[in-house]
Amino acid sequence: MAGELNFDPVLLRTFLAVATGLSFTRAATQLGLSQPTVSQHVRRLEDAAGRQLVRRDTRTVSLTDNGAAMAGFARTILAANDEAVSYFTGSAMSGRLRFGAADELALSELPSILRDFRQLYPRINLELTVTQSGVLLRRLASNHLDLVFINQEADADRGQLVRRDRLVWVGLERTVIDPDHPVPVITYHAPSFSRSAALEALEAAHRTWRITCNTREINGVLAAARAGLGICVLAQSRVPGDLRNLSGRFDLPDLADVAMALVANPRAAREPVEALSRAILNLPLGPHATFGDPARRS
Repeated sequence: MAGELNFDPVLLRTFLAVATGLSFTRAATQLGLSQPTVSQHVRRLEDAAGRQLVRRDTRTVSLTDNGAAMAGFARTILAANDEAVSYFTGSAMSGRLRFGAADELALSELPSILRDFRQLYPRINLELTVTQSGVLLRRLASNHLDLVFINQEADADRGQLVRRDRLVWVGLERTVIDPDHPVPVITYHAPSFSRSAALEALEAAHRTWRITCNTREINGVLAAARAGLGICVLAQSRVPGDLRNLSGRFDLPDLADVAMALVANPRAAREPVEALSRAILNLPLGPHATFGDPARRS
């Protein structure tokens, strides 16, 4: 009966690794298990649920509808388990954690995550830096940060995947772009992943463009878009309610996927970094974010 179901957290963690990366091989590497063990864990979870969770052939792995539902439940169950562990062990953890986040990500669920983290680990001195991803990676490499939460190319072999999303063109609903005129682009200063993705896509499509606003912060990008100065590029799950996804209109070229990833400094204290990483990895997926190929652990 349904009331007798009991899902082993070990099996859930293995299944979630498979679901996130859509690969049994990468899940085995990530978890330090053999591939047969990963397959066995998934089969045991399917037996416990009484449903097929994963479709697998010689080339691809995908989730069934029940598998997608189980991934959501697994995140919730494992998050509750991690929070319980953190609650009863966190007070003893101390030290400094220098954390950097791309400013677009800092506008999302991250503030509540950081607030809860500070409550669980009051003896950890959390220092936050919010700026562009390229700057964060340079500061990480120079040992000025311990952990960064960044946007990067979807196939970048860097850090640990939190989620994968599609980049889209964004602007006002009343936006009109004449195909015979340059595309008005609102973007970050270089270096910027979204800037490069936008300009490279336009160049590949042989569309002319002009920068109408060049800013260092997401608030500047959004203000310019709301003022009708042009169009910008955002992750699909980050489009504000007062702006519109314009991809597919005005013959605008398709954009790449973006990976939101955590990259750790190998010289940093391990426990605080892992504690905050767990909290961020349990972020719920946005309405348009998808599972994708994971970047490996640093």
